[in-house]
Amino acid sequence: MEEILNLPQEDVEVVDIQFRPGQKIYFFDPDGVTYSPGDHVIMDTARGAEYGIVTGGNHKIPPKDVVAPLRKVLRLATAQDEKIVAENRAKEKKAYDVCLQKIADHRLDMQLVSAEVAFDGSKILFYFTADERVDFRELVKNLASVFHTRIELRQIGVRDKAKMVGGLGICGRPFCCASFLEDFQPVSIKMAKTQNLSLNPTKISGTCGRLMCCLKYEQEAYEDLIRTSPKMESFVDTPEGRGTVVEIDLLRQRVKVRMEDAPETISVFKNTDIMVLRSGKAKKNDPPIPADLAPISGGGKRIQKSAEEEEKLLLEPIRFRYSTEKIVEEPAEEIQETAVEEESDEVKPSRSRRRRKPHNDQPKEAKPEQSRQEKPQKESREKPPKEPKPDGAGEADQSQKQHSRRRPNHRRRKPQQNADGQQ
Repeated sequence: MEEILNLPQEDVEVVDIQFRPGQKIYFFDPDGVTYSPGDHVIMDTARGAEYGIVTGGNHKIPPKDVVAPLRKVLRLATAQDEKIVAENRAKEKKAYDVCLQKIADHRLDMQLVSAEVAFDGSKILFYFTADERVDFRELVKNLASVFHTRIELRQIGVRDKAKMVGGLGICGRPFCCASFLEDFQPVSIKMAKTQNLSLNPTKISGTCGRLMCCLKYEQEAYEDLIRTSPKMESFVDTPEGRGTVVEIDLLRQRVKVRMEDAPETISVFKNTDIMVLRSGKAKKNDPPIPADLAPISGGGKRIQKSAEEEEKLLLEPIRFRYSTEKIVEEPAEEIQETAVEEESDEVKPSRSRRRRKPHNDQPKEAKPEQSRQEKPQKESREKPPKEPKPDGAGEADQSQKQHSRRRPNHRRRKPQQNADGQQ
């Protein structure tokens, strides 16, 4: 059963149909009939039978791209259908003028865009733009009394208005939204930064007042070009010598380089003719670039190395260009053993002579021996110095004092020695 469910579903055959020029394209089921681009057809829609133009002939798409339910194409349009469509276009012009007059009479803050009459004449749809919500209930009643049919008013945005009306953009070509773009995609100011455009809103905005749609569908191409181009202020090597990148032409895949030997000279090179020695602007901690690193330029003299040195370089383990890490060729097991040995050889830190206090904070009672020994020490400190005694008596007193200063139950440790043998 699982194998049956996992089988790939067959592609669905559809045709691309557009209700009006510049509007969104929809998929319809051809119902076994072959249609060609430019054919006028009648298809079944949620609003009933509608008139449309075929923009793409029969082709197959994956089931995931189909929006259910998939409506069918009823038939090719006849001469009678073309006549009905022409009459509806005349009604739309009349309805547009009447609606403008009614809007002025009711003093409504709204801008009428267009009027559409259904193919069967059962409904008239008015599109308008407004900054705020508009109460058009009385307007709908007046229009219904004039046309004696169902009236719908639909508020749209400024981008939808530009798509429906059409026109010429700042580039001199027809609007992208009205010519080939099917739907609107979100556009951000970050795209303008990526494409090195001016951040002035008036220069990157279209006729509708929003950011230009071309910023979106050109973004992927610019991202691919950026991956193959050096960054600004990169230090590169060229056939004419080393220099710094001062300008990048993404579309032509060229860069302008200020030469290091002659700062007043700026040369143009292709991306394939240069080698990046440092990507981006230099930083404080960047290591210096070796003099013999660049193999492109022929102006500088190379340091000629002997055959033995070259063999050493070839046999040397691979390192990163600016890596500061040491490379150890020993296996991992030996490395662990040496680390353990080093730890054992290290001198352990001496323990403090102070004993840890017991868990209970109550101090223990001092032993009588300790108290007896501490009292004479204190008294001896407070008493004035005595007269010198004979030699034998002085040595005896000194030995007694040393014996009294020792703490009981404590082992005396040997002094630690340094590497030089000094205490």
